[in-house]
Amino acid sequence: MKETNLRNIAIIAHVDHGKTTLVDEMLKQGGVFRENQAVADRVLDSGELERERGITILAKNTSVRYNGVKINIVDTPGHADFSGEVERILKMVDGVLLLVDAAEGPMPQTRFVLSRALELNHRVIVVINKIDRPDARIHEVIDEVLELLMDLEATTEQLDSPMLFCSARQGTASFSPEQEGKDLAPLFQTIIDYIPAPRADLQGPLQMLVSSIDYNEFVGRIAIGRVERGVIHQNQEVTVCNFHGDRPDKKAKAVNLYKFEGLGKESVTEAEAGSIIALSGISDITIGDTICDPSSPEALPFAKISAPTMEITLSVNDSPFAGREGKYVTSRNLRERLFRETLKDVSLRVSETESTEAFHVAGRGEMHLSILIETMRREGYEFQVSPPRVLNQTVDGMLCEPMERLVADVPESAVGAVIEKLSARRGELKEMTPVGSRMRIEFLVPSRGLFGYRNEFLTDTRGEGIMASVFDGYAPVKGELNRRNTGSLVAFETGEAVAYGLYNAQERGALFIGPGTSVYGGMVVGVSPKAEDISVNVCKRKQLTNMRAAGSDDALRLTPHRVLSLEQCLEFLGNDELLEVTPEHLRLRKRILEHSARLKALKGGAKG
Repeated sequence: MKETNLRNIAIIAHVDHGKTTLVDEMLKQGGVFRENQAVADRVLDSGELERERGITILAKNTSVRYNGVKINIVDTPGHADFSGEVERILKMVDGVLLLVDAAEGPMPQTRFVLSRALELNHRVIVVINKIDRPDARIHEVIDEVLELLMDLEATTEQLDSPMLFCSARQGTASFSPEQEGKDLAPLFQTIIDYIPAPRADLQGPLQMLVSSIDYNEFVGRIAIGRVERGVIHQNQEVTVCNFHGDRPDKKAKAVNLYKFEGLGKESVTEAEAGSIIALSGISDITIGDTICDPSSPEALPFAKISAPTMEITLSVNDSPFAGREGKYVTSRNLRERLFRETLKDVSLRVSETESTEAFHVAGRGEMHLSILIETMRREGYEFQVSPPRVLNQTVDGMLCEPMERLVADVPESAVGAVIEKLSARRGELKEMTPVGSRMRIEFLVPSRGLFGYRNEFLTDTRGEGIMASVFDGYAPVKGELNRRNTGSLVAFETGEAVAYGLYNAQERGALFIGPGTSVYGGMVVGVSPKAEDISVNVCKRKQLTNMRAAGSDDALRLTPHRVLSLEQCLEFLGNDELLEVTPEHLRLRKRILEHSARLKALKGGAKG
């Protein structure tokens, strides 16, 4: 049977190509808001961090109605670190809107998500967005999209996918780049005409695949997925089974059912096959589980969630300033919070260590892990973070490391510097293509080779370069790689940094702190251009005599200090350093704080 008045679609694209903005306009023109309702930009990016960074972190479900047809829309993350979300979401839908920026063209994440959609044999509607950009190159981007489809071995039908031209910000769409759009009616009509209605067996025994998990303090885990077969009723007895046989089948009860209506959920008593629903009442349900009729427990096939590629160690803060700012500082608080995060983020792995005060946390990339650190920090947690390290795997008896496919869009003058730096980081040049007055370079680089590279890249391209990478697979370990070729400026004593001490320290390198900052012995206060650490006394005051006055310090000129973001701190960390994270401060420090003990350990390591 066919549910003719329903369409299920996902919007996929590279980060910053305008997915969430387009969904905003679809909701407005689909009549979800009142005419006089004040609506924030990027209404689906409801998280505080999502709004600040302008990125989508979690996939969101919503729906609009157009000409009597309900369109379920899933807005997916564009950043590669959250690609685990996209892989799963595609199982829920029958077609995708592939959004491509009219100036940037297809980027690595576009390739990754499109290949997954084609594998599932989904219908694709290509949307060229931002056609009102002054640097738009619409006809070249059309060719690049067609080349990408051919490269991914799309079928003849997929190559004939309809193409629309949009300005998501203005809320217009048209069938031709020369034709000016008035509203999104052409897009809505194309979705209804081209994306098939879900085909479903309403008479068969119940089957529902869980593709996403939400979490609520009151009802616990909420399973989100599509009913593949039959009808599910509120308070129905069900069996939960797993395709990979990881856990035995278990009996459960579907307590509450919800359908997505506009921006909210609407409680319902039953849902038919083809519907995307949310369901609460099953405490330990996870992504990839199938909810079945007890009389016919058949698990649906589901790809295993990709393994994490990067790991950090979170431990209790033991610095001299520990416990001053944080609300949650004990190992019990830390353990409870990390394991709670795994309930809703299945791409995250948390494991115990030999010490009761430290935990290994593995994720899909630096961004994935830094979002968790920032979230915990804002909740009042205080802890220490180790330098990130990649997780190698043994493939066919050979040790392999994760590789990233990196695409850099750079001015022609910077091409030499970028290739030189990436080659030194064991990168392998795959392709170079001129794009207008710029050059697009494609590399395969070990994940560890990208630690700390983003800042260098922005310096080499004078801030004009665009860089994006996506996990490509595993390859044999490429050999030794220096994490960092600079040293640290390390505070020698505990106290308050003063202008006189900083003035003398800034001759040794670039500083991370200003006057009045509280420091402790062993804290990293700057970067040294030499590949060795230098101890500096930033608390040193000018000795006063009857020939000198305290006011003459005012004449000292201090170079403005660098303020590092959380990601920059993680990239900067050396192997013998830690990052102290508190609700108010990010402090870099040495693992061994005492100067003499650190020197002994260094000499012992050199002898070893």
